[in-house]
Amino acid sequence: MNRLKTLGCAVATSLMLALPAGAALAKDTGYIFVSSENDNAVTVLDGKTFQVVKTIPTGERPRDMKLTADREQIFVIASNSERVDVIDIAKLEVVRSIDVGEDPEMFDFSKDGSKIYVSNEDDAEVSVVDVAKNEILATIEVGEEPEGVLVSKDGSRLYVTSEVANMVHVIDTATNEILANVVVGNRPRRFADTPDGSEVWVTNELGASVTILDAKANTIKETVSFAPKGFRSEEVTPVGITMTRDGKTAYVTLGRANHFAVVDVASRQIKDYVLVGSRAWGATLSRDESMLVIVNGLSDDISIVDTKTNKVLRSVPVGRVPHTAVIDD
Repeated sequence: MNRLKTLGCAVATSLMLALPAGAALAKDTGYIFVSSENDNAVTVLDGKTFQVVKTIPTGERPRDMKLTADREQIFVIASNSERVDVIDIAKLEVVRSIDVGEDPEMFDFSKDGSKIYVSNEDDAEVSVVDVAKNEILATIEVGEEPEGVLVSKDGSRLYVTSEVANMVHVIDTATNEILANVVVGNRPRRFADTPDGSEVWVTNELGASVTILDAKANTIKETVSFAPKGFRSEEVTPVGITMTRDGKTAYVTLGRANHFAVVDVASRQIKDYVLVGSRAWGATLSRDESMLVIVNGLSDDISIVDTKTNKVLRSVPVGRVPHTAVIDD
């Protein structure tokens, strides 16, 4: 019996070693994926050495990206191709595309992952897209130049920014009806919400601020303004935002001010301003939240930040005009 067990273990080990490399790396590879608008590609970096593993061709002008819930695929907006490309992480290639409407920019998944909500900038609409059927189920009219898209923690609400109207639209996902239009700061861009879903934070690119919304009342609670030393107010252009899972810290990129801000969520106090690359745009945390990746749109690189010290460990060149980073860890 013991001999059979030993033989079985040996066979299992041999089979594992014989698996193709792609199958062994179906997810949790540690890779960092960065979309590059001017390269029509996603750059894949080794998460330890930061060397380029592969460059994956996509549709034109790849922008927003997100991991699927099973962490086996990455969806990436290809704005000028009017689609979402689906990257298989095991294969490191685009395996299918989903039509999503004109000039898509940002998106989010429904709570069950069956649909995506996509902001279509030129059409002033949000497309509701069935992922499996590759079918647009509905379009929702919103303000001009919609960008940021966020599905609430419970899946019942959809938040969309309108850059021109200076407004956040609150939409019922069951009916696709607008429940509230909240005027926020100048040129609102992107969202983060607290773990309990009680607050929604929205960056105001031309307002040098973040507006904090009460998610239950759909009203403004507070505004956090940014003023790093040495920059005029008009140079401080917040865009990207991400929040830790415990809801204690928010990281906000400040665009042309070439910094990101570290904000204490409870007190609304700014704990630090950290210098990074040119036009700090996107912000992404690793799963253990020890590393923050800042995407710098005009210096064509990403900044790797140690979140314990808020120190930049290194800058890593990527493609031209990088937009979003996703970490498969």
